[in-house]
Amino acid sequence: MSSMASSNPVVLAHREGAVARVTLNRPEVRNAFNEAVIAELTRIFAALSQDSSLRAVVLAAEGKAFCAGADLNWMKAMAGYDWDENHADASQLAQMLWTIYSCPVPVIARVQGDVYAGGVGLVAVCDVVVATEAAGFCLSEAKLGLLPATISPYVVRAIGEQASRRYFVTAERFSAAEAHRIGLVHELADENTLDEKIAFLLSSLLANSPAAVRACKALVKDVAHAPITPELRDDTARRIADIRASVEGREGVQSFLNKTQPSWRV
Repeated sequence: MSSMASSNPVVLAHREGAVARVTLNRPEVRNAFNEAVIAELTRIFAALSQDSSLRAVVLAAEGKAFCAGADLNWMKAMAGYDWDENHADASQLAQMLWTIYSCPVPVIARVQGDVYAGGVGLVAVCDVVVATEAAGFCLSEAKLGLLPATISPYVVRAIGEQASRRYFVTAERFSAAEAHRIGLVHELADENTLDEKIAFLLSSLLANSPAAVRACKALVKDVAHAPITPELRDDTARRIADIRASVEGREGVQSFLNKTQPSWRV
């Protein structure tokens, strides 16, 4: 884990067996983004993506809020940027979101508090989202004369076009229950059961073939918006043939038929 361990306290990262835990650590500013947070998250998830022994990541935050969007001091600095500086700055945020989204193992968001603006994008790039019932969400950019541009590819995928049309333009706050209804959040919990639900999800993931889990994540990303052409049908047939013939695929089927435990179940 030395390659991903964070020496920068704005983001904490540590390993628990096959699971990495990455935690935003700026509770005094509601875990708002700035250049340091963006750089650290990008670096950590880039390192995690190269770790073949990793099986899941939990993305969490310290304090009362999960992520309040942009840090005020960062926003003050951006107010004086010209177009090129703004483009370069936004590109770093876009790269961070892509790095987390493209992590080859499942990323579980542990949302313990409010999520605003870019924080909604941070949630949307995760594969599984568990939030407390008291958490609130807001795509607040339009209130500031801005728009949720870099996060939009992920948010629209998560909540759909129709909900995006509403919440992008109204910039209204919505509840965790509404976030659950529109698909941004998968599971709701109270403060006492949040970690219990995260643990259950991790136990479910760790019971599955590591190679199959990675292949399943890639499959969803590749087929979700693809037309069902002969090429896509052949691609899916090739994928199942590949995994059936793989070491883990053969072991998993034999273990099922013989009523034994495969080696990845620990």
